[in-house]
Order: sequence, then structure tokens, then C-alpha cells
Amino acid sequence: MLVIRKATPEDVPTVLQLVRDLATYEKEPLAVVATEADFLRDGFGDAPVFKVLVAEENDAIVGFALYFFTWSTWVGKSCLHLEDLYVRPEKRGLGAGLLLMQTLAKEAVERGCARFVWQVMDWNAPAIGFYERLGAKVMKEWIAVRLDGEPLGALAGAKPANRC
Repeated sequence: MLVIRKATPEDVPTVLQLVRDLATYEKEPLAVVATEADFLRDGFGDAPVFKVLVAEENDAIVGFALYFFTWSTWVGKSCLHLEDLYVRPEKRGLGAGLLLMQTLAKEAVERGCARFVWQVMDWNAPAIGFYERLGAKVMKEWIAVRLDGEPLGALAGAKPANRC
């Protein structure tokens, strides 16, 4: 039987391994530099910046969803942002992904969120199909933009251009 529950600090090693598995699936196996200490500090410390749900089958974690809340300037309400959703490949098809998404949607509605948003890799046809079956709109006209590493540091240290 599948159960969805809030993650605890004891779940962090398993969740971090699932994050690594997701990175491998997304063809970025070396991209995960986060540590258990990072997860504990920012997800389970005094001022958590994210939440995690886990899907369990027979007391074993088979998937997770990591999310946080943002705020939309256009609608003037908060939005639930799903950062990562992952279910172990051998456990897909049992309904864990659907239960995680339903639990997140319920929390979004209960909190009065205007939106429930996430990103998906454009090549991940199974995930895109799953999301579309849920009624989600894949917004192909929006392009994800990211600034990190050296360019982020350079921009942070940039001096404003002289203006006449």
C-alpha cells in the first residue's frame, strides 16, 4: 500500500540519494553538490525554505516531491512550486507520482495558491504525458533562465554603468 507523508530529518539520506538518481536520469549525474547538512539546515531547521513529501510502499521510500512557495505579482497570491518529483523506476506505475501530485494540489488549494507550477525536461515524454493527463498545461512559450556560478558572482559584483 502506498502512503504519502511529510519527510523527517531521518529521511534525508534517502531523499538525497533519490535527488542523485533524478540527476542521473536527467543526464546530469555530477550536478548534485548538495549535502545532507544542506538539506537538514534548509528543510528541517529553524526557518525551512522547502518542504518534502515522501511516497512509501511497505515502509520503504519509493519517491519524493520537494517544493516551496512563491508569490505571483500578476495574481497577487502565493503559488506552490514543485522543484523535484521522482519515483524509483522500478516503482513507477503504482500510483506514487499521482498521489504525490494530488497531495501537493490539495495543499495548494488549502493554502489559497493561485498556481501549482513546475518544470519538465523537453525530452521527458513520459513525464510530459503524465502531467498533461493531470490537466497541466505545458507552457512551451516560456523558457527557463538560470544564472549560477561565476556569472552569478560577476553580476553580483558588477557596477552600474554610467548613465548620462
